[in-house]
Amino acid sequence: MKPKHTFRGVVIHENQPRFKGVTPAPATPTAQAGPPKVRVGRAVSGRGGKGVTVIIGLPLTGPALEELATRLKKICGAGGAVKDGTIEIQGEHRDRLVAELVKLGYDAKRSGG
Repeated sequence: MKPKHTFRGVVIHENQPRFKGVTPAPATPTAQAGPPKVRVGRAVSGRGGKGVTVIIGLPLTGPALEELATRLKKICGAGGAVKDGTIEIQGEHRDRLVAELVKLGYDAKRSGG
């Protein structure tokens, strides 16, 4: 393999550490061990100043996520939607939603102020 020259004339070999005495760190997996962290926050950006409660980090997809969103909307008595794997519920319902998600077995916490 041809060595790589840098702008100051230093030659870097592909199988050689870049710094003296430093070995490259092994790649760590990005998946976290344990239950997923569900966060319940509030967002107003892009909604004309109207606040919505946003639930992120749920380990559900497709119909299961839609079913959970329907259940949570009925508990809050509000409308909402599922967008890009997150649940948005109209209005300020963080405390009620955290309590319900904990009751369902998720590790849910409030996020934001």
